Amino acid sequence: MKVLVTGVKGQLGFDVVNELTERGIEAVGVDIDQMDITDAASVDKVIKEAGPDAVIHCAAYTAVDAAQENEESCRRVNAEGTQNIANVCKELDIKMLYISTDYVFSGEGERPWEPEDACDPKSVYGQTKYEGELAVKNTLDKYFIVRIAWVFGVNGKNFIKTMLNLAKTHDTIRVVNDQFGSPTYTYDLAKLLADMVQTEKYGVYHATNEGVCSWYEFACEIFRKAKVQVNVIPVSTKEYGAKAPRPHNSRMSKEKLTENGFERLPSWQDALERFLKKIS
Repeated sequence: MKVLVTGVKGQLGFDVVNELTERGIEAVGVDIDQMDITDAASVDKVIKEAGPDAVIHCAAYTAVDAAQENEESCRRVNAEGTQNIANVCKELDIKMLYISTDYVFSGEGERPWEPEDACDPKSVYGQTKYEGELAVKNTLDKYFIVRIAWVFGVNGKNFIKTMLNLAKTHDTIRVVNDQFGSPTYTYDLAKLLADMVQTEKYGVYHATNEGVCSWYEFACEIFRKAKVQVNVIPVSTKEYGAKAPRPHNSRMSKEKLTENGFERLPSWQDALERFLKKIS
């Protein structure tokens, strides 16, 4: 099997290529230098030349606050770029696995979101990722949509690295305590995606590490496990302030993974511990 992976310079794309390669699956990793997903001709040429059996599409515009002021750029990447890839996958009759996000939901309530729940994005980022989902669903039959949240990996910027860096220069750190979700370690997720792409169990899935916490609880656990002394102060989303609305509820139901015979990801605490060892 041969798989083309977009966004190879990002934390997820990087881990997906490594995981596929480790399993002896031929992986072709591309980033904007090799394939600009907003350019339909570039997408057409690169995918056809690679001749893959599947595309795992990790590349995205993920700067949530910046997206509020750069709606056009964000849409070009997340919606139109995804449509460009879907069109070529349809023409070649190959599988497509699209990485989406908890931001497609309203972020309200407390119960975990099910894959089939109605989408109601509240930010430009969420809206454009939802448009990407629709592009995939309306173009293809052979697709997987995998929604993830609170992503961290070795190869990129993420909340854990930000917290550890802040602790070097601050005695006190303010972290929101009214947004709840599950962190996702790209190393663990990559294993699931490599399993999934080899099947025909198409559809929409949620995949985060097991367990739920607030960002504040996540931060406290990071410092505890990293043995870093810092005063963490819980604040509300309103007090913290941000350009783009943030989901208060990013809990995601992973039952569908179990129902389809996929292995769920380990607990976020376990993932955090392994991640900290890897970056130390």
